[in-house]
Amino acid sequence: MPDSRLQRYTDDFLTHLRDERQLSGHTLSAYRRDLVALTVFLDSQGCAGWDRVASHQLRQYISLAHRQGRSGKTLQRKLSAIRTFFNWLAREGVTSANPAMEFSAPKSKSSLPVTIDTDQISRLLDINSTDWHSLRDRAMLELFYSSGLRLAELVGANIEDVNFSDNSIKVRGKGNKERLLPVGSKAVLALKTWLQERDNLPRGEVHDNSALFISERGTRISPRSVQERVRIWCMKLGISGRVHPHTLRHSFASHLLESSRDLRAVQELLGHADISTTQIYTHLDFQHLAEVYDQAHPRAQRATVKEREIK
Repeated sequence: MPDSRLQRYTDDFLTHLRDERQLSGHTLSAYRRDLVALTVFLDSQGCAGWDRVASHQLRQYISLAHRQGRSGKTLQRKLSAIRTFFNWLAREGVTSANPAMEFSAPKSKSSLPVTIDTDQISRLLDINSTDWHSLRDRAMLELFYSSGLRLAELVGANIEDVNFSDNSIKVRGKGNKERLLPVGSKAVLALKTWLQERDNLPRGEVHDNSALFISERGTRISPRSVQERVRIWCMKLGISGRVHPHTLRHSFASHLLESSRDLRAVQELLGHADISTTQIYTHLDFQHLAEVYDQAHPRAQRATVKEREIK
């Protein structure tokens, strides 16, 4: 077990994140995992307190995670958590500086988000079963693609967040920030059908009266359950490749940007704080344009023929 002198401050910090910053349970779990791993490492180094931690020790910790095969994205998340923690320690007067600010984590090779085309989306949303699990799943899938929700936003949605008078849903995103999103007509119909079925479930089977989507146990559905249901439906409907809930969010953004060309609007709908995060979808759109160019442009076609002659 980590030294209690180290552990005490991490516990206080997590309480601060929960009570003052009101971070989601998923985000708190990520902070907890990262800080527990760090305290175990520092304890093995004989560190006597957070005010004794040097930048080379933190660099050594990140380097160890890198050698263990952790991705650049994971390393950056770990370092971000450590920096936030040391900023809080400085604010509390425990430390006088932030040693995590003296170096950077290795970066991952940038990759484009995975999307599926509109034909595959149509197949995935074509769920004809009438049992309550299928009605719930169709409503979840329709809402993912209709409004571009994150997985945590869908799982955390309550019945009262849906407004059928203007076909909208209020969601709580990262940093507990709220935003209002439009809901498409097909998603509205799927939600109404599901909520009607939900109301007809025996009262003893429903233990969470506020949650928009519930599990077989009658409690709020978990992120892992949603991921599993998406996997099952993809398998049943013959959707190739690895499709996750976030794939539907990526597809929503890509298809909307391709049609509207309004990057700022897509940024608002996705809840991105920085437009540079949204700009990755412009690369997806360019990829599509490049394929059209290669197939249709006379000079592109001639180049392809020439390449074949050379080969």
